[in-house]
Amino acid sequence: MGLHTGAVEGPPRLEFDAAGRATVTLARPRHHNRLHREDLLALQDHFKTVAAAPAARLLVLTARGPSFCAGFHLGELGAGDGSAEPQLFERTVDALEALPLPTVARLNGSVYGGATDLALACDFRIGVAGMELRMPAARLGLHYYPGGLRRYVSRLGLGAAKRLFLLAEAVAADELLRIGYLDECVGAEALDARIAAYAAALEAGAPLAVKGMKASLDEIARGDFDLPRLREREALCAGSADLREGLAAYAAKRAPHFSGS
Repeated sequence: MGLHTGAVEGPPRLEFDAAGRATVTLARPRHHNRLHREDLLALQDHFKTVAAAPAARLLVLTARGPSFCAGFHLGELGAGDGSAEPQLFERTVDALEALPLPTVARLNGSVYGGATDLALACDFRIGVAGMELRMPAARLGLHYYPGGLRRYVSRLGLGAAKRLFLLAEAVAADELLRIGYLDECVGAEALDARIAAYAAALEAGAPLAVKGMKASLDEIARGDFDLPRLREREALCAGSADLREGLAAYAAKRAPHFSGS
């Protein structure tokens, strides 16, 4: 996965490959990929495009340069109570979390501020040795938006969330791995290989089952558990062509060929 180091800086880029993998790349490396309002709007558009693409199987979120993202551009918080931009950021991250297909954050470097939540909204996070995370909201006098607080608590636990938000300290990669923020931490030279391995594993699953279980697991984690809704997804998979294909492939000891139906 190239980082396009010589490309012009600007809003995030969206690309699809022949296998149905979508890649969104943050593209302001000179400023550590800080996110401007136009970047958030572009991300929302990209997420809508990916969600509506029938052939899309996976989204990888990454960035150019030595850092993943420095979070929202604080100079754009604006006048007044400053609530408009945080809510725009919250809606953007919520749209990423709500994508029906699996998502992987390719963390090519350190992550700060709101970008920590952007990565946390992905299903998996693969980071590089030497990276760090810092959530400085308390040092800025900022009460973080509700969606981000909920994500931190539901995905990392209350203790880890309090540590990251209230202490506002820089946390190294090995500790991020220990508390569950990172799923893996590898050397920079191995990052693309691990992303490819996660992608291959996710793309090998039956799309209906993968999407259905992602939605159900996220609802359970948020406390939005609804048994009839989960039973509907269960029944959809039970009557699917993909299940018949999966069972036939298992019996024949061959790789399945799923259609997503």
